Formats: sequence, C-alpha cells, structure tokens
Amino acid sequence: MELWLGVAAVVVFVLYGISVYNRLVAQKARVEEAWSDITVQMKRRYDLIPNLVETVKGYAAHERGTLEAVVAARNRAAAAGATPAERAAAENALQGTLRQLFALAEAYPDLKANQNFLSLQESLSEIEAHINGARRFYNGAVRDLNVSVRSFPPTVIARMFGFAEAQYFELDEEERAAVAVPPKVTF
Repeated sequence: MELWLGVAAVVVFVLYGISVYNRLVAQKARVEEAWSDITVQMKRRYDLIPNLVETVKGYAAHERGTLEAVVAARNRAAAAGATPAERAAAENALQGTLRQLFALAEAYPDLKANQNFLSLQESLSEIEAHINGARRFYNGAVRDLNVSVRSFPPTVIARMFGFAEAQYFELDEEERAAVAVPPKVTF
C-alpha cells in the first residue's frame, strides 16, 4: 500500500511539473508572438517615414537638418538590437525626431493642407496606435511569464529548464510625461 502511495505521489508531482512546463512554454510563445507583432508595426512605420520626409522636403527643403535627423533616427531604429531595451531607446529617439518634423510642418500652412502629407500623417497615427496596442499586449504577456517565473513552485521548474524573465517594452521618462499630461484646449 505504501508503495502505491509513493508511486501516486511521484506521478502527481511529475504531472504537475509537466503542466507547469507547458504553461511556461505557452507564455514564452505568447511573448515571442507579441514581440513579432511589435516589429511588424515598426517596420510599417519605418517604411512610411521616407515618404513623409520626401513630402516635407518639397515644402521645406531648407530644413535639411531636421529632415536628416528624422532619416538618421529611422535608420537607427530599423537597425536597433533585438532586445526590447535596445529597441525602446531607438524608438524613443525616433519619436522625438518625428515630433520635430510635425512641429516643422506647423510653420508651413501649404504643407499642412497637402493631401499627401495629411494622408501620411493619418497613416502614421494609425500605425502608432497599432504599436501602442501591440506594446500593451506584449507587456501583458511579459507580465504573465515573469509572474510564473518568479512564483513558487513554478520558479523551480523554470530554473531547471532555463526559462528567464522577459524585458518590458517601456516608454522613456519623457514619453511617459507626454502621455500623462492631457493636452490643453483653448478657444
């Protein structure tokens, strides 16, 4: 009888370990899928930026420094490393130069009225919304994986099979401040 109880305990322990392992594998796959979604949306943005720059160049050719900064930031972001931290740094720099580009557009009323520019600006805003949604999904998947990797007893199985915490894809402090402050509307 004691032998059967011992065997049953081992079987329960093994089944629990298999269950935890499979959950960790699924969570890691969700993190990878979510990161893939982010990179797809970023590629869409990288592909749109040269068209936006060319449109602005037609109206503000003498603003070469700003235009070159946007293109350089786009190229750095496209070539950024694979980790979320490296990507986030490059993305934050790109966001800053894009803000400069749109601020530049404010100085040129003809540019602001140009249908091509307006269409590109709308497409970029749509892509930014998709990137933010993908970032939220990714960070949620990372949170779920990290909780499993840190929790006991799953942490024992996670360490045995080499599962590690994933990095969040976060905004820098300037971006957080810009998001936290609501825009002022005056008449």
